[in-house]
Amino acid sequence: MSRPPLYVRRPFLAGLLRQLPLLAVLVVVAIGLLLVTFEHWRWGLVVLGTSLVGAALLRLLLPVRRVGFLAVRSRAVDVVLLAGAGVTLAAVALAIPAT
Repeated sequence: MSRPPLYVRRPFLAGLLRQLPLLAVLVVVAIGLLLVTFEHWRWGLVVLGTSLVGAALLRLLLPVRRVGFLAVRSRAVDVVLLAGAGVTLAAVALAIPAT
């Protein structure tokens, strides 16, 4: 006797597992925002930019059924926008002179 798939047996758990890539990105974003909150704004923004680049890599490498809500548009558009925004944010944060 075969068991039904996880999304039938436990739909909440299956949905949560599908969103793990997004959850990982959001955890890194939260760490970056905490750094900004505690006045380490430069490193916080670099962490935020890194999280966007990581999201781009996840979107590029994971199959559609595993990527969850990181898939918004086509794969190419998502990767270009996420990576571009991440690199730009980190570069601008590092380019601002320290006072």
